[in-house]
Amino acid sequence: MLALSIVGPHGSNIAAGKKTLEVRSWRPESLPVRNLLIVENSSFLSADNPIDLGGKAVAIVDVEEIHEWQPSEVEDACSNGWEPGYWAWSLSNIRPITNGTTVPAKRKLYEVDMA
Repeated sequence: MLALSIVGPHGSNIAAGKKTLEVRSWRPESLPVRNLLIVENSSFLSADNPIDLGGKAVAIVDVEEIHEWQPSEVEDACSNGWEPGYWAWSLSNIRPITNGTTVPAKRKLYEVDMA
């Protein structure tokens, strides 16, 4: 299953329907991205810290549309402020996961086995 990791509490905010936009500096290669697993982790991932083995599956979403992030969308992104040059991923068909399966959190889009 294709996954995207998000630092907490933002994964939980997505699962609760509070966060309807995910803001990223990059875009996926193609749209739509359906049945995207949202993995919440506790630390920001970087080239020096590319994996967090303590991620938690919190939701499955669809990404049908991506556009340039606008100043008026700060609240929908549960953000503290707006900056230019970012992409807003519109999250839809949000399905919370309640069992909290532990899965690794990685950078960008990545595959996880949810069998």
